[in-house]
Amino acid sequence: MAEVSARPDYEVVIEPSRGWLRIDWRALWEYRDLLVLLVQRDFISRYKQTMLGPLWHFLQPVMNAAVYFVIFGVIAGIPTDGLPPPLFYLCSQLTWNYFAQNVTVGGATFVNNASLFGKVYFPRLLVPVSVIVANLIAVGLQCIPFALCFVWFKFFTPHGATMPVTWMVLLAPLPLLQAALFSLGVSLWMSASTAKYRDLVHLNQYLIQIWMFATPVVWPLSKVPAQWKWIALANPMAVPVEGLRICLLGHGTLGATEVAVSIGLTLLVLVTGIAVFQKVERTVIDSV
Repeated sequence: MAEVSARPDYEVVIEPSRGWLRIDWRALWEYRDLLVLLVQRDFISRYKQTMLGPLWHFLQPVMNAAVYFVIFGVIAGIPTDGLPPPLFYLCSQLTWNYFAQNVTVGGATFVNNASLFGKVYFPRLLVPVSVIVANLIAVGLQCIPFALCFVWFKFFTPHGATMPVTWMVLLAPLPLLQAALFSLGVSLWMSASTAKYRDLVHLNQYLIQIWMFATPVVWPLSKVPAQWKWIALANPMAVPVEGLRICLLGHGTLGATEVAVSIGLTLLVLVTGIAVFQKVERTVIDSV
C-alpha cells in the first residue's frame, strides 16, 4: 500500500515586524475570512440579548435629533444654516456617530481582545479594521431615517426648494472614507495607550462627548467668525461632517485648502497610529 505524504506544500513563517512602519498586506489578505468573522462578531454581539436589536440604529439618531432640536434649536437658538433642524442633525450624526462608535470600540482593542491575542496568531490590525467595517453597516441603517426625513422636507414642505439634489451626492462616500481613516488612526493611538493605562478606557468616553461639541454637529461652520475658523478647522472631523452636509443637502462652508489640510492631518494621525500600534503589539500580551 502506497504511503500518502502528509507534508504540506507550504509553510507559515511568523516573525516580528521590522521597521517603525510595516504593513503586511499579504497577511491581511490571507486572513480576510477572519475579518468577515470579526465583523459578524462585532455586529451581532452588540445587540445580543436586546429587545429591539438593530432597530436601535433607527431610534438612536431620531431621539438624538429630537434632543438636539429642543436644547440647541429651541432653547439655545443655534441656527442650522437654513436647513430644517431635524434634517441638519440627522445628517451630522451620519458622520459623527460613525466616528464615535469606531473610536469607542476600537480604542479598547488590546483590552477587550487580550485573551484572543494570547491564544492564536493573526494580524492584530484586523481587529480595529473589523470595527471600522462593522460600523459601516450601522451607517447604512442610519441612512434610512435620514432618507425618510429628507423625502418629507424635500417634497412635502417649502424647504424643498432650498435643498437641491446635485452631482455632489455622488461624492458622499468620500467624507465617510475620511472619517473611517481618521477614526482608525485615533483608535490605534487609543489602543496603544489603553494597553498600558487602563484609565484611558473610561476617559475615552468623555473625550468623545467633548469632541462632539468642538465639531460642527449641532452648529454650522458658517456661523464661526472668520478669525476663529482656523481653530474649528484644526479639528480633522470638522471637514467630514460639513462635507457630508454639502454633498447630501447642498449647504456648507468649505474651501479646497481647508479640505487639503484636514486630509493631511488625517493621514498623519493614521500613519503614526499604525506605527505606535505595531510597536505596542510586540509586547502587549505580557502587560495586558
